[in-house]
Amino acid sequence: MHPNDGRVVSNFIVQALKGEPLTIYGKGNQTRSFCYVDDLIEGFIRLMNTPDDFTGPMNLGNPGEFSILELAEKIIEMTGSKSRMNFKPLPSDDPTQRKPDISLAKKTINWEPEISLEQGLNKTISYFDKLLNG
Repeated sequence: MHPNDGRVVSNFIVQALKGEPLTIYGKGNQTRSFCYVDDLIEGFIRLMNTPDDFTGPMNLGNPGEFSILELAEKIIEMTGSKSRMNFKPLPSDDPTQRKPDISLAKKTINWEPEISLEQGLNKTISYFDKLLNG
């Protein structure tokens, strides 16, 4: 994962590890659901192994919902950073909620994510800490 890939998790972690302010758009009330890549890959593999008569689409993701502000606070805490938050205007096209409905995945491929947000953040923080600090 590239440190400047533009995704909220990597942006916040890199900013926190560098002691920079975390950029939050709006008040940070918009929600997102975060699914660790290992869980997604397992879901993809199970989806690829469905019988030929199964036709998607199927949502894969984590239905656990967190506000952007909660994510920022959690990352600051987990990294031990002294970073503050820099609030900027909310873009007009920023969705207020993202939460996948994984009921079909549970029923059809017996899949749901197993890695919690905290576990995934621990792994991702460790990755970026090694990447940035060698």
